[in-house]
Amino acid sequence: MTIVKTLMTTGMAALFLTGCAGAWQNTQPAQQLARQAEPPGSVYTGWRVFQAKCAACHGPAANGTSEGPELLSRVRGIGPRRFVGIVLQRYDWGMPDVRASADIATREVLIDEVLRREDSALTMPAWEGEPIVKAHIADLYAYLSARAEGTQGSGRPVQPR
Repeated sequence: MTIVKTLMTTGMAALFLTGCAGAWQNTQPAQQLARQAEPPGSVYTGWRVFQAKCAACHGPAANGTSEGPELLSRVRGIGPRRFVGIVLQRYDWGMPDVRASADIATREVLIDEVLRREDSALTMPAWEGEPIVKAHIADLYAYLSARAEGTQGSGRPVQPR
């Protein structure tokens, strides 16, 4: 009888451990997919770059000031590639997408605003020549997109270990 109990206990333990390993292995793909869905870059490092290079005009929480527009709604509508192009090469945050509009009158108004320099987006410098911004552009996008999505508050993010 003791041998039967030992075999049953050992067999049950083996089944239990196999079940645990199976459950642990099954969560790995889900965790990997979750990590892949996150924008590349560090939210914390992006916050540091934003505070050093962008906060003076756009505000410490990217909510905008009289010197620069609010960025959260603008970042929410674009992907990382467009963000990189806008920040490093040109600024057109406030410019309507003329290609999306076939309305000639809209294009004429845009041209008039540009010629009169009424659109403050034209005063924003391109950051391609700034080594810190260029090196940490993915981090900057990670921070601003986390703020835009509401997964990061307006304060300092938790520093990764």
